[in-house]
Amino acid sequence: MVTALSNRPSNLLVIMSDEHQARISGCYGHPVIRTPNIDALAARGTRFKTAYTNSPVCIPARANFATGRYLHQMGFWDNADPYDGTVETWHHVLRAAGHRVDSIGKLHFRGLPGEDYGFSQEHVPMHVIEGKGDLMGLVRDELPVRKGAWKMAGMAGPGEGPYTLYDRDITARAQVWLREEAPKQKEKPWALFVSLVAPHFPLTAPPEHFYRYFDDPALPLPKLYRKDGRARHPYIEEYAYGFPYDDHFEGEDGVRRAIAGYFGLCAFLDENIGKILNALDASGAAQDTTVVYTSDHGDNLGARGVWGKSTMYEESAAIPCVIAGPHVPRGKVSSTPVSLIDVFPTALDAVGLGQAVAARKLPGRSLIAVANQADAPDRIAFSEYHGMGSTSGVFMVRVGRFKYVHYTKYPPQLFDLAADPDELDDIAGNPAHAADLRRCRDALAAICDPAKVDGRVRARQAELLAANGGREAVIARGDLGFTPPPGVTAAFN
Repeated sequence: MVTALSNRPSNLLVIMSDEHQARISGCYGHPVIRTPNIDALAARGTRFKTAYTNSPVCIPARANFATGRYLHQMGFWDNADPYDGTVETWHHVLRAAGHRVDSIGKLHFRGLPGEDYGFSQEHVPMHVIEGKGDLMGLVRDELPVRKGAWKMAGMAGPGEGPYTLYDRDITARAQVWLREEAPKQKEKPWALFVSLVAPHFPLTAPPEHFYRYFDDPALPLPKLYRKDGRARHPYIEEYAYGFPYDDHFEGEDGVRRAIAGYFGLCAFLDENIGKILNALDASGAAQDTTVVYTSDHGDNLGARGVWGKSTMYEESAAIPCVIAGPHVPRGKVSSTPVSLIDVFPTALDAVGLGQAVAARKLPGRSLIAVANQADAPDRIAFSEYHGMGSTSGVFMVRVGRFKYVHYTKYPPQLFDLAADPDELDDIAGNPAHAADLRRCRDALAAICDPAKVDGRVRARQAELLAANGGREAVIARGDLGFTPPPGVTAAFN
């Protein structure tokens, strides 16, 4: 099979959601959720069944996605250290080569005047608050308790929230861009990055989507949710202490409202993706456009009593990843592990700049090339976490059927995802898997030295903490809860 490197270049449409757990989509096998538009995209393209974020939290993941590099290769470690435009992105490369490359929606970069993120134009961008982001995440010892944690349960239900209204605007602008701006780009292929926020909390979903799931008796409750049934690693205990989302749920009905809100937002996301893809069809450019759908990370969604992201369990670290286009196999399901860093070479490959990838020595590969080649299930996927709610650095490698999670402070975890896809049995201490554990540790060591990386992270975070007045000052500033969209005032506690 050939790749786009030997074919006519195409336009590029990248659609990213926020906090979409891969398993909660129809094409990934969920029995309840309905995502017909994502499913249809997968049916006419290639779905990667083993896809990961490179950091399970918004700001670092989006830096990985933009630059095609791991955090330990560039910095931007946490939600208080946002991307500032100083490292080359795929947007920079495309624009420099004369392509129109626009963004619509959430970017979550630093957002200070004069910073250049490589886009021809940013439409309604959402950047971090005050150019600083979540300063409480800089406190990595004696963790503060997030007072805004009540919002997870308290805002779950039917209605319109700040993010659903923002997503409606993003979707409308994307449709207009595809119908009016895309046809003007006649000299070179165009690129459009549409960044939606659903299903990121608050879990306020449009009523027609919320009640569809709230009224469904098959709506699943979180696994290992009962307190007497949880196998809790000390890292999870620590995160749940700092982010006590679960303390604010009142019985099963409250949990069902949150789950229905999340499912409703996934359906709302799918509806908006459908509108965008319909506009692409109506523009006449669908046959000449490579489309990528993915998310920055997933959501624990109550599993093990934990909500939000920031863990290396599949619920949080695994992401959906679908690609379709003129040079992509139709109806294929690839078992080759991929991650967000693969989008950079994909973008260059799609528009005809694939020859520029090798010189940059990026760790990723074009998803177009991966889709067109034989499956390579032993390819290594890597993720790291250094942020809020954690006193330990966390590193993950997927090595074949095994997932290894390394903590700089706590015992490691090892899961056989072929035999145990729900990660119920940690086999790190099982002598029968000692060789598997060693192989995974060697794979991690070939990528980075966790102790050295952790030292660099803490030095940077100490620097930022001091620059912002120290521990007490950032705790007094409060908990964002979630970044307000453009035009909405920040809501610190």
